[in-house]
Amino acid sequence: MQKEKPINWVTTIFLILTPIVGVAGTIWLGATRGIPVQTWILFLFMMFATGIGITAGYHRLFSHRAYKASLPVRIFFLLFGGASFQSSVLEWCADHRIHHRHVDKEEDPYAITKGFWYAHILWLFQKREYSLTNIPDLLEDKWIRWQHEYYYSISIFMCFFFPGLIALAWGDFLGGVLVAGFLRLSINHHFTFFINSLCHYKGTQPFSDKHTAKDNWILALFTYGEGYHNFHHEFQADYRNGIRFYDYDPSKWLIKALYHLGLASDLKQIPEEQIFRKKVQMDEKRFLKKLETTRIPFSPVQESKFQSYKQTVIDRQAEFVSKKESSENKKQVRKAKGEFQTALKTWKQIISGDVQALS
Repeated sequence: MQKEKPINWVTTIFLILTPIVGVAGTIWLGATRGIPVQTWILFLFMMFATGIGITAGYHRLFSHRAYKASLPVRIFFLLFGGASFQSSVLEWCADHRIHHRHVDKEEDPYAITKGFWYAHILWLFQKREYSLTNIPDLLEDKWIRWQHEYYYSISIFMCFFFPGLIALAWGDFLGGVLVAGFLRLSINHHFTFFINSLCHYKGTQPFSDKHTAKDNWILALFTYGEGYHNFHHEFQADYRNGIRFYDYDPSKWLIKALYHLGLASDLKQIPEEQIFRKKVQMDEKRFLKKLETTRIPFSPVQESKFQSYKQTVIDRQAEFVSKKESSENKKQVRKAKGEFQTALKTWKQIISGDVQALS
C-alpha cells in the first residue's frame, strides 16, 4: 500500500485564497467605486499573455520542443508563464514529461485514473519531490535556470505588481492587483487545470483510445487551443493541437506568426499521411466494435472488401498529399483530390454501419 503524501500547506492555502481574494476584491471594487474599462482591458491582456505563456511557451516550446524561438520570445514566455504561478519551467516540464511517459499510470503526477478532482487540483495539494533528470536540455539554458532560481520574485512581480503598476497610469493600482492579478490568476489556473481533468474525461478520441486523453473543442476555446488533447497525446511533437484550419488554436497561430516574423523556427509537424492513418485505424476499431455489439453479420468476403477499402482510402490520401506537396500541375492535384474524396465518402458510408456497401 502506497504511503499517503503529506499536504503542501503553502500551495493549498494559496490555491484556496487566491480565488477568494480575486472574486471578493473585484466585487468590493465594483460596488464601492467601480472598475475602469482600462482595468478590464488589462485583465484581458494578462489573461492572454499568461495563458499563452503556458500553452505556447511552457508546453509546446519548452516541454515538447515543438519549435525553436528567439531569445526575446523565450524571455516573454518565462516572464508571463511565471505570472501564471504554475511553477518554474524546470518543474512544470519535468512533471509534464512524466505525465506523457506514464499517462494514466501510478507514476502520472495528475492521472485521471485517480479521480477527476485529483487530476484537476488535488494533486497540487500534496508534497512531491521533483526529479529533473528528464529535462537535461532545459538545464542547459541559462535563462531557464535564471527563472528557476528567481522564480518567486519573478512570479510575484509579474502576477501582481506588474499589472498594478500599469493600472497606476489611470489611477487604479488596486484594481490592477485584484482584477488583472488575483482574479485573472484564479481563472487562468482552472482553465489550465481542466486540461488535466476534463480533457481526460469528456470528449472524442479520433486518433487513439490507448490513453484517456480526449479532444474537446469547447475547452479549446478557453485554453488557447489546448483542448485537442487526443491529438496532442498521440502526436506530442507537433507544434499544433488543432490541425484543421478552422480549429480554434491561437497558440498555433501565434507560433506560425512568430515564424513568419523570423522569431521562431524549426516548426515540427507530423506528416498528414501518418495522422490520417491513425484516424482510419480508429474508424476501423469503432466499426468492428459496433458490429460486435449490434451482432450484424459480417462475412469473410465483406471483411476482405472492408480491408481493401481501408487500404484504398489510405493510398488515395497519400497520393493526394504527395501530388499537392510536389507542386504537380493543378489538373493532376485536382484529380488526386477528387479520387481521395470519392474514396473517403465510400469509407465514411461503410464505417457508419452500412455493411451493404461491402456486398
